[in-house]
Amino acid sequence: MITIANKENCTGCYACANICPKGCISMESDQEGFWYPEVDYSQCIECGRCIKVCPIIQIPLQGRNERNEPLAYGCYNKNESVRLESSSGGLFTLIAEEVIGVGGVVFGARFDDKFNVIHDHAESLDDLDLFRGSKYVQSSIGTSYEKAREFLREGRLVLFTGTPCQIGGLKYYLGRDYDNLLCQDIVCHGVPSPRVWQKYVAYREERAGAPARRISFRRKKEGWKKYSVSFFFENNTEYVQIHSKDLYMQAFLKDICLRPSCHACHFKTINRHSDLTLADFWGIQNIAPELDDDKGTSFVIVHSEKGHKLLERIKDEVVAQEVDVWDGAKYNSAMVKSVAKHPKREEFFAALDHEDIDSLITRLCRDKLTVRIRRKLISGTRFVLEKLGLLEFAKTVLRRSGST
Repeated sequence: MITIANKENCTGCYACANICPKGCISMESDQEGFWYPEVDYSQCIECGRCIKVCPIIQIPLQGRNERNEPLAYGCYNKNESVRLESSSGGLFTLIAEEVIGVGGVVFGARFDDKFNVIHDHAESLDDLDLFRGSKYVQSSIGTSYEKAREFLREGRLVLFTGTPCQIGGLKYYLGRDYDNLLCQDIVCHGVPSPRVWQKYVAYREERAGAPARRISFRRKKEGWKKYSVSFFFENNTEYVQIHSKDLYMQAFLKDICLRPSCHACHFKTINRHSDLTLADFWGIQNIAPELDDDKGTSFVIVHSEKGHKLLERIKDEVVAQEVDVWDGAKYNSAMVKSVAKHPKREEFFAALDHEDIDSLITRLCRDKLTVRIRRKLISGTRFVLEKLGLLEFAKTVLRRSGST
């Protein structure tokens, strides 16, 4: 029988709940808002299937030979409108369209009608918009593993997208390889609490005086690198704020509201069990500046022949350049390294029910005075260099000197 002795050892992937033949495992939220399995032992037949599919208990699926560096690319979708609506370079849309175009099914994360993040599937191009764009909240897998297996057994091509631990859960749940399965994971910083997210949505709706109609975590109004969080409300008002100043994104990027397993992630590796990994290509201006127009560039890592063939099928629709995989990882450390736990994480969750979410985040996530002064100095220096027409020259000097 499955038990959780240490919450760092459960990713909330739902594999155990999907596999249970008696349906006696449910995923329940703890006080922090994260899902963990609860077992109705009166119905349990001790078959051990939940143990066999747990990607943590069974030791995480290892990637392919760690000495073989996978191919990596910087690329973006030639369709600029799709690219601007996407988090980075718009590669997911092309991949998903290719799968649906041959009668396949795409699984991904979307908002429900209350802006919870859930996993779902799409069989038509019209539904792909729901999956586009980042959702900085842990998604509920629900019965998606079970549904994916049904489609696979029918012989349909399935693209399953998710975090690395969700792909690990799917692989163990299936228990075998399927030629008609494509898996695409992301470089995951960590998954925030759905409970914290819902409190923030309620806060924004209260401030606006109306329910939210549309939410985007990655609006490119100020460009890709200075992306904004956007809430559009039923009263036709809108909240737009650059991510570094948005309260929820501050909590997320300060690592104060992440799932415990994210601080000890077993899936941080270059070589992965997915077919493709997609990420923002941070640092592209230093590695392949010709691909950087601040509209979004994807970092794509190919882990399998299936992944390589899929990219070949969409190559005419993208601008792409091969890069060294470690160059891309250098600016995206979350690919290979778990984020440290915020020293005030326990205080944050202990106060979640007793303090307004805005004051709580402001109180515990505000940068130290020295950091704020340094940021102001850097911003002021940049402004002066731009006015003098010397900014690009300064960037070139810094790149050549190895500075950031």
